[in-house]
Amino acid sequence: MSTIIYIKNMVCPRCISAVSNILEQLEIPYVSINLGEVKLVSALNANTKNGLSKALQNSGFSLIDDRKSQLIEQMKTLVVNKIHHTSKELDIKWADYIGDNIHLDYKYLSSLFSSVESITFEQYIINQKIERIKELIVYDELTLSEIAFKLNYSSVAYLSNQFKKVTGMTPSEFKKSTNKNRKSLDGV
Repeated sequence: MSTIIYIKNMVCPRCISAVSNILEQLEIPYVSINLGEVKLVSALNANTKNGLSKALQNSGFSLIDDRKSQLIEQMKTLVVNKIHHTSKELDIKWADYIGDNIHLDYKYLSSLFSSVESITFEQYIINQKIERIKELIVYDELTLSEIAFKLNYSSVAYLSNQFKKVTGMTPSEFKKSTNKNRKSLDGV
């Protein structure tokens, strides 16, 4: 019977590849790997689980055992996927998107997130969007208007105000600065 394990800090396709390599090295058969979760062919015994946990930690990941942490990691994964790994513009209602994908009440999930992470879920989304804006500014392929549209900001002014509130500088100042202070996605 297959089982799902949850893994913290899986934020990109390279993470999926790294976890896949770890599972193959440990000869742990799996059905599929997605950001934040792995569907295994069968449940792990204590020794195998311990070995997997150590191997994951050596690569910057960790197993998530408790239900609350699993829910929070699922929420983070949904946000990272939507903001960083889709090419469509970001025209969604987060409460509906999160609730529909996790199949729990959004108010409960949002409250749980805040109690464990010490920031609101909404602020986490904003922080992820700001990191995406930084990335797009550094790439210099889109105008600020195009970035605002892509990330569903109502205006460039609103994007700029939010960017300055979070980073302390405007998008133009960030673009001109020599220190492109970007964070890794799992550090946001």
